[in-house]
Formats: sequence, structure tokens, C-alpha cells
Amino acid sequence: MESDEEIRRVPEFGFELAGPSTSGQEAGSATGADRAQSAAQAGQRRRGKSPADKEHKRLKRLLRNRVSAQQARERKKAYLNDLEAKLKDLETKNSELEERISTLQKENNMLRQILKNTTVSRRESSSANGGGE
Repeated sequence: MESDEEIRRVPEFGFELAGPSTSGQEAGSATGADRAQSAAQAGQRRRGKSPADKEHKRLKRLLRNRVSAQQARERKKAYLNDLEAKLKDLETKNSELEERISTLQKENNMLRQILKNTTVSRRESSSANGGGE
């Protein structure tokens, strides 16, 4: 697996861009052939990129795409991890709530039974005391 630094590095090619001469000659002392070549290069630049320039741009685009794809995979992985953590939390909360529902239902049934027994015992005691007053 390549490191991030290796992925982001763009390979350099051994070609010169049109610009100041690096041969040590002054621009004013350039020969006619040099001027013709410079004009031809400028014309070529206007018409289209050289194959080396095109290749360089293609490689830079591929590299950017590779880095972007890696970042997208990392974002997706972080998103999925976040979703899994939320799922675990919600499952825990759900089981706690189900337990609470069960406890409250048992308590409700117990209170209903107590209420029923109290009502029945009051009726029996009121009828034993002399009937309906």
C-alpha cells in the first residue's frame, strides 16, 4: 500500500516548458534558428499541448482521482462505523425500554388485582353489615 505522501506526489518529466532560455545565452543574442524554434513552439502551444504535456496532465488527473477515491473510501468507512455505533446504542436502549415496559405491565396487573380484591372485600363487608344502605 502506498503512503499518502507517495500518492500525492506527481512524477516530474524531463521536458522544459517554453520560457527563458537555460542555455546561458541572452535573449537578444539568440540566433535566427532559435527564434524560429521559439516561434514554432509558441505556435504549437497555441494549437495544442505536446504529447508529454498531455501525458503529464493525464497522470496528474489519474493521481487526483486515486487520492479522491481513497478519501471517499475513508469517508464511507467512517460513516459506516458511525452507523454501527448508533445501531448498537439504539439496540441497547430498545432492550432497556422493553424491560421497563415488562416491569410496568407487571406492576399494572398487580395494582389491578389489588384494586379488584379491595373492591370485592368492600362489597362483601358492606353486605355483611346490613345490606344496602
